[in-house]
Amino acid sequence: MVLLVVDTQKAITNSSLYQFQLFEVNIVKLIKTARNSGIEVIFIRHDDGAGNQLTKGNNGFEIYEKFQPEENERIFDKTVNSAFKNTGLAEYLKEKGENTIVIVGLQTEYCIDATIKAGFERGFRMIVPANCNSTFDNEYMSSELTYNYYNSFIWKKRYAECISFEEAQEMLRAVVK
Repeated sequence: MVLLVVDTQKAITNSSLYQFQLFEVNIVKLIKTARNSGIEVIFIRHDDGAGNQLTKGNNGFEIYEKFQPEENERIFDKTVNSAFKNTGLAEYLKEKGENTIVIVGLQTEYCIDATIKAGFERGFRMIVPANCNSTFDNEYMSSELTYNYYNSFIWKKRYAECISFEEAQEMLRAVVK
């Protein structure tokens, strides 16, 4: 089992996100629980290319202060929504014999959705803790509606196990490496 922290970068991790404070507190707790249990925490960063805030070399590209990786933790950079496409993540996880991914981060309808579906298609057991992914309002749906649509309808019983935050913490605590 690994904890995959997706796109929690400075440019987009802010109070405009749906239930930001709960999202922030929960991810801090899951990272701490995973580390204390010896579960690997892996970070993903999105690079939009030159001229964008989410570009290597810009401050906005870096991981949000409260979720900082430790020196020995892996960071995979991507240029598309899926954390698996051309990043080496799938190969890395298979090589280590990992088959369960607890996924948290941003944004619900973009990179979290693509990574959940891509992970599912590669045979990984995808675990989505409640209130650990978020997004912004868009021109079609509010951030709340988007969050609920994906977490309660699209992923649940199809691509992932959508579980309570407390269940996720217990799952991470139960693994002793």
